[in-house]
Amino acid sequence: MPPGIRATVEFPTPSLCPIVELSEAAETTIDSVSTSVCPSQCGESVTEFSIDSDVEFDTDLTLAFSYGSTDWYRLTHDEGVDCPCECLGKFGCPINRYVARDGVLKLGFHATDYNQLQDVIAKLRDRFPDVDIKRFVRTATEDNSRDSTFVDCSKLTSRQLEVLTTAYERGYFDRPRRANATEIATELDITPSTFREHLTAAESKILEDVL
Repeated sequence: MPPGIRATVEFPTPSLCPIVELSEAAETTIDSVSTSVCPSQCGESVTEFSIDSDVEFDTDLTLAFSYGSTDWYRLTHDEGVDCPCECLGKFGCPINRYVARDGVLKLGFHATDYNQLQDVIAKLRDRFPDVDIKRFVRTATEDNSRDSTFVDCSKLTSRQLEVLTTAYERGYFDRPRRANATEIATELDITPSTFREHLTAAESKILEDVL
């Protein structure tokens, strides 16, 4: 079985996508989206999304289809559009989960392996510095019967990472502990209360990925 990886990333900037802007303005969630990424020789790409028919927008949109209580709207993008979906499409990673809510865009996609995932994330970070990597899950294999979750340590500040690493290396998490907060704080030249603050912040960010 190929070692595929499922990734979930989040973008907190509404202006990067017209659908996210529409979702925020209408105070509704948009999570049913299909798009065609424009090849290099064409001049536009097309995106459609569905929404409950009782939702009203303050701008003119093209109604592509309506059935029962659901409407499908169509957006056309000019060549050169710069959005996360286009970026992922160029890497051959179609979006399989799209959620626009409260001005935040959350995307799910699959990478063929960890090398491709690294390339994709590097490109996303280059284009969208505020991207937040929420979760990586690796395909279970015969050697690894459970899914593996990858933790994004770039969320930690350099000080938080130093505190967490030192605490781990000195046995702060062992039972019984091989070093206490005062000893580790002294080594780091900070107060015990500052040590605990940095450690709590780091643990919170790490657990957000794990859980």
